[in-house]
Amino acid sequence: MHNTESSMNKNMPDISDSIVSGDSDYNAAVDLLNNKNYDESKNKAISANNNFNQSLILLLSIKDNLTSDTNDVHKKYINSVISELELKMNATDYLMESIDYYKNYQNSTGNEYSSHANEIMKDALEFQNVRNDLVKQNPNLFK
Repeated sequence: MHNTESSMNKNMPDISDSIVSGDSDYNAAVDLLNNKNYDESKNKAISANNNFNQSLILLLSIKDNLTSDTNDVHKKYINSVISELELKMNATDYLMESIDYYKNYQNSTGNEYSSHANEIMKDALEFQNVRNDLVKQNPNLFK
């Protein structure tokens, strides 16, 4: 358990920073898309995906090193964040598809992809809430 805890404590600031940056980039991409600035929107979406992926890689590495002694709260936390990031990456992929459709004046299809991206992001927020609740309920386990 100590290895998992120390690995989490060591990597969580970077993981958290990348998630926050990814969320910020995703929101900026949506704003730019709404302003029909398609190229910058796509760049921000790519950046969001890269940030989410960076966090996911670190978390999967931590998950690969879990042992039977690892605290169940830590296991649930790691699995929740992995699910959150997978959904956020999926939402970002749909957002990038929508940008391409809007750019090519296929607004109806672009709307479908944007709507799907929004729904997936709402699902991701449920996992984010689980993650935040776990930290609030177990402050002694997260440093």
